Amino acid sequence: MHPTHRTSPGRTRRRRNHLAQTPEQPTMCPISGRPKLSHRVCKESGYVRPGLVIRVPKLGIGTDEG
Repeated sequence: MHPTHRTSPGRTRRRRNHLAQTPEQPTMCPISGRPKLSHRVCKESGYVRPGLVIRVPKLGIGTDEG
């Protein structure tokens, strides 16, 4: 590689500045009050978002047995 085309360490670090992972931030399910990840179904109540509740009896999601 020619030295004029070399990427400097500072430029590399600035580019990678936004690649750090952030920890998952659970939210509270409004129905069961248990923590759940955003855009995921609550295992106890089956709640995903307003107007959408998923029930899978075979897996115990959204059932009273949960």
